[in-house]
Amino acid sequence: MEMVGNLTLLRETALYYTLLLTSAPAFPLASLPDRFLCYLSPGAVANLSTEEALGVAQRLGRSCPWSRGVPGASLELQVASSLLRNLEDFSPAVLAALGQAALGLSVSRIQENIPEEQLEAALPALGRVQGWRSEQARAVVNKLLQSGYQIRDGQSLAQLGTLVGGLNSSTLRSLSPEVVLEAMQLPAFAQHVDTLPRALKRILVEKVSSRVAHPSELVRLIPSALASSIPKSLLVFGEEMPNVQDLNNKPWTREQAAMFFSDVVKAEPDFSRLSQSVLQGFTCAAAGAVGAERFQELAKVMRKKEVKLGQDQLSCLLRMVTLHGIPQDWDTYPQDLLLFLSPSDYAGNCSQFFSNVGKANKDVLPREDPQRQQLLLEALECLGVPGTKINHTSAEILGWLVCELDGDYIRSSGGSLLKDLSQCGSFLPEQEEAIRDVLSSGNTTFGPPSAWSAFTLSELSGLIPVLGPSILQQIPKKTVTTWLRNFAWDSHLSREELATVIGGLLPRRHKRAEASARCPANLEITKEKLDDPLMPTDYVPEELLRACLHNISQENYLYLENDLSNILSNYAFSNPQLAVLKEYLDERYPNGYPEKVLSAMGPLLHLLSPEEISTWNMSSADSLAAFLKTQPQPSDSLASAAIKRYLELGNALNATALDAIGTKYVCLLNATDLKAINPSSLKLASLNPSACSQETKNILYQKAKEAFSDQHHSPAYYELILPYLGGAPAADLKVLSKDSVNMNVSTFVTLRRDSMMLLTPGEVQGLLGLHLPELAQWQSRAPVQDWAALQKQSELDKLHIGLTGGVQEGYINLVTPKFPAMSSAPLGTVAMVFHLLPALLLSFLTVSIFS
Repeated sequence: MEMVGNLTLLRETALYYTLLLTSAPAFPLASLPDRFLCYLSPGAVANLSTEEALGVAQRLGRSCPWSRGVPGASLELQVASSLLRNLEDFSPAVLAALGQAALGLSVSRIQENIPEEQLEAALPALGRVQGWRSEQARAVVNKLLQSGYQIRDGQSLAQLGTLVGGLNSSTLRSLSPEVVLEAMQLPAFAQHVDTLPRALKRILVEKVSSRVAHPSELVRLIPSALASSIPKSLLVFGEEMPNVQDLNNKPWTREQAAMFFSDVVKAEPDFSRLSQSVLQGFTCAAAGAVGAERFQELAKVMRKKEVKLGQDQLSCLLRMVTLHGIPQDWDTYPQDLLLFLSPSDYAGNCSQFFSNVGKANKDVLPREDPQRQQLLLEALECLGVPGTKINHTSAEILGWLVCELDGDYIRSSGGSLLKDLSQCGSFLPEQEEAIRDVLSSGNTTFGPPSAWSAFTLSELSGLIPVLGPSILQQIPKKTVTTWLRNFAWDSHLSREELATVIGGLLPRRHKRAEASARCPANLEITKEKLDDPLMPTDYVPEELLRACLHNISQENYLYLENDLSNILSNYAFSNPQLAVLKEYLDERYPNGYPEKVLSAMGPLLHLLSPEEISTWNMSSADSLAAFLKTQPQPSDSLASAAIKRYLELGNALNATALDAIGTKYVCLLNATDLKAINPSSLKLASLNPSACSQETKNILYQKAKEAFSDQHHSPAYYELILPYLGGAPAADLKVLSKDSVNMNVSTFVTLRRDSMMLLTPGEVQGLLGLHLPELAQWQSRAPVQDWAALQKQSELDKLHIGLTGGVQEGYINLVTPKFPAMSSAPLGTVAMVFHLLPALLLSFLTVSIFS
């Protein structure tokens, strides 16, 4: 933490010094030290000669920590854009000399000012530039392909380097697997595929997998940057396990690693030889492969490797390492296990316990989890906090638990908690109000808002979204402008949060006469204006933006359209300004937005209607993915309209489309859509329908069962079918109970109710395994209570977990049948209920007579 603080201070000092020096007219940039050059303002490089611009570009690329793939969101990229603004010579030598500063090239300049032959000649240099926006890469690649550049072999594909993301999916699909395989062997290609869109990564994986005989060969051939895009169904190795080092060298997701974790640990005598990426695949189903006596060894290796586990994984790991009592050396176990303990379980003192808890991963416990509040209460008692005032020392020990403090603690503690609170990320309404009260008072080390500097805002960046207009409007405008231009893009605030800040700082004028129907000359929308991320601050009220958009030249409109995705995604337009932009797009495209505009829709989502989306040209799975993956993601009604439009145009729910729909939107598909899914496509997608209707779960379970039928006898089958088990019939669950899967109780209680009620206590024990004791915690809640009521108490007692509620010997337990609605129940079910009715009535009469 101290190192990060020192780096921040160094950056702020250097930025201040650079701003001070370059404010002088004709300041000689050549005399500025390289370490300060990285903090130039865009204005400082706006009017350099070609020779000077190239010199600065080379020094920037050599000395500065360029942001990777975050267009428009860093000072370096703003400087690059300004640096190239007056450049007219784009010969291959100049393009090569630009280095990373080439990211400042606008789409329109690529399309209009750089001849095709010069682009191709400069391709080796441009293909090494990191962080191209998708629009820039597309512009370069399309221009190359249109001028005759052909991808005949792996070498010509690899030559695109970092520009490979400019290929569209149809071009990539048209390449032979041999071309892709050849390119994969070339470092010039493999090291640059990380920034590809997800859909393109999947296509590359599919091309390679179509030409390999076994998954172990796929793992060996796929570069690390594509590993996370391998569908988990392709990571079932069977008898032919890959080389462990091949697995260790790849960055797997948790779900992928779970596919082979059991097989790997079974064969590996030394857990410390396994990578963090492999170890994160730990599952309770692998308990049998590890053996109880080796769990503590495994847990300690996980601590050394800093393996991040989820809540269910930690719960299982904790149960296993405490099988023979509470260990005394907790500091050698994963720190996140402490989230599920109390100070009494810890060998050290309680303050040390909570100091370690404060360093654990708070995201393991959901915000509403009662365990978070329990830990806070125990921590406050341990620290002997008097009343509601927290001092700096206590705050340091609490760590992220500070984020759980209510408004009274925040007010009583004054400014001593502000820096800690700025790390929280989100707040409850009462916490936000308390933070505003503390800052408004001026009784903090920062002083009153009217005295704040840009560096103050930088220190408080995590709290800026909660400040509100009452505080924002007290801050000097110069302070805000300096912060926005030089610090805001490093603050990790979202575009929406920055837009809110700008909206609060720049209140709309009430005199409508000031918003003339004519666009002032200094506000005409030019390339220079569009290159400035602070452009939105010049167009308040929004009528100015409307007037200037209607006054835009055709040349500058093309520039706006080509760069629209970057401008909308990264520029902090207020909601009224976004409404003006959408109004203008509607005028330009009265028959629906074209595909090239769809990926820029994120900021406009709240202004869209399902009816509008029904006119879009949603002609491919790529365009569907581009829309559904925008940030923030579309609402269910908008997503449903997009999926419907995609299907209406005759497109199939292939693997790319299913991957785009994902778990978030899978519940929107109707029965007809679901039944049309090819199991082979489902096999390559990653879905979890646990939040969907029972009908959806039932259909997808049968599809998944067919898709993974070839793995039915593999240990990995359970991990493959797990997301779909909410639709499994009782017969399949009974078979699964014989496979020692150690099902989580959270999964068990979401099984089909009718299926669960047909399971015996022994079968439930077989399903839950290590998690069986947790079932007792559910005995007074549905559906466990209802299931227990159908069992003999003597059978429940055999589970030895204290589960009650079963039928006592000598008694008849009557359960009132819950009849399904006639309109929705299958005829067979209704007939069976009426068939059983006489028996139920007879049982009732018997009990009445003998009672």
